[in-house]
Amino acid sequence: MNSEPLMPQEASAPAGRRSRWEQAAALVAALLLVYLVAAYLAIPFAMERYFRRHPSLDDVPGVTQTRDGHPGDPLNVALIGTEDEVKRLLLASQWRPADPLGLRSDLEIAAATVLKRPYDDAPVSNLYLWGRKEDLAFEQPEGNNPRKRNHVRFWRSEKTDPDGRPVWLGAATYDERVGFSHATGQITHHIDAAVDAERDHLFRDLEATGGFSETYAVDDFHKVREGRNGGGDPWHTDGRLFVGVIAGP
Repeated sequence: MNSEPLMPQEASAPAGRRSRWEQAAALVAALLLVYLVAAYLAIPFAMERYFRRHPSLDDVPGVTQTRDGHPGDPLNVALIGTEDEVKRLLLASQWRPADPLGLRSDLEIAAATVLKRPYDDAPVSNLYLWGRKEDLAFEQPEGNNPRKRNHVRFWRSEKTDPDGRPVWLGAATYDERVGFSHATGQITHHIDAAVDAERDHLFRDLEATGGFSETYAVDDFHKVREGRNGGGDPWHTDGRLFVGVIAGP
């Protein structure tokens, strides 16, 4: 009776080991492929889209200037959108464009202050960024007291989003009273030192309209977090810049 010789049990071990090594090698190759795709394709693409949609503001000055070059109010807000979109959003949030400076507006705000009557479109003094005065100025009165008001100035920057819409940098501050300038002795509005509170107030109003597609904050926008403006008023901040991307049509 013929019978096949029995194979030693150890003979199948090399094939098993080869199979496990092949599986491990395939797993390592797959992980390496995932890493290469993520590190060299997916993440760079996502970061490029992020930074195109969120333009870098690292080189933007943190504080405006007065006409004679003294520090003004700190920047604390930014909007991304066309000029018409910015105006529509502010109007929808019950903020009104400020009247231009001039003799008529000066007389009107003086009369409003003396008679304690509202002046919803009162002008704001000019501040400067990149060597030019604000492009837009909006305000929101507080009751019938012209001495107190919320207001914001905006400057159009050269930065744009992927759709070519400009970035508008703004300084939002709250006028708490009228008095003599600490720096010049001239009659002026004095701002509340807590400029973050006005930044937060403005963005609450803007967000309530549903007009943003996205909002985010730039942390550590301000390296120096306290100072004085051209009127000698102190201010302090947590260093964050609030950014709102206006929803497109």
